[in-house]
Amino acid sequence: MSCNILCTICARGGSKGIKNKNIRFLLGKPLIAHTIKQAFKWGKAKKVIVSTDSKKISEVALRYGAEVPFMRSKKLASDSAAKILSIRHALVECERVYRERYDIVVDLDVSSPVRTVKDIDGCFEVFRKKKADTAFSVVHAHRNPYFNMVEKRKDGFVKICKRPPRLILRRQRTPEVYNMNASIYFYKREFLLDRRNKTPFSNKTAVYVMDDSAGYDIDREIDFKFIELLMKEGNYEIR
Repeated sequence: MSCNILCTICARGGSKGIKNKNIRFLLGKPLIAHTIKQAFKWGKAKKVIVSTDSKKISEVALRYGAEVPFMRSKKLASDSAAKILSIRHALVECERVYRERYDIVVDLDVSSPVRTVKDIDGCFEVFRKKKADTAFSVVHAHRNPYFNMVEKRKDGFVKICKRPPRLILRRQRTPEVYNMNASIYFYKREFLLDRRNKTPFSNKTAVYVMDDSAGYDIDREIDFKFIELLMKEGNYEIR
């Protein structure tokens, strides 16, 4: 069964951790260019669009082949705005501008570029085969709330975050948990357009497990330098 897929790449201009992060060069290309390239290489999205409030980011996105059919409002580009609101806005605007319906939206995050086309396809297959409302990428968590993560009680002492169904003495016996790595998200159109949904979670949310090296999100200067160093040493590459 064929379907129209919209690929969104959200990139606001007001990055605080790293100035001009989305267009800063990473191994010879603006950071956003790596994600645009991956979207086109995947090749299953009918449109690859960038949602931004920045003229500079818009110019870079257009240079690398993405479309920028609208400019995002300052309200949706603020620190406090949930990302799902920008993705929903992008779907609504693209259907208006292009006069066509998109059944699925895949959002690729600029700040989490350590992924491959195989990862995007793998997440799509999980989403499709499980008939999920949403699916997103994760990595294995190195800490486990059933074993070695604690939270403070009201009295100032601590307790384990999640009480296990039985006493667990070895981490290897705990339920498997994951970290969301904010790299790949798939949404059904109906889920995304339902304004009651303010997060990517539903009763039918699936996950695609990526390699642990994909667990790095570029949010601080040290993150940028770390990923660039690993790529220069050939430990892995963005492709």
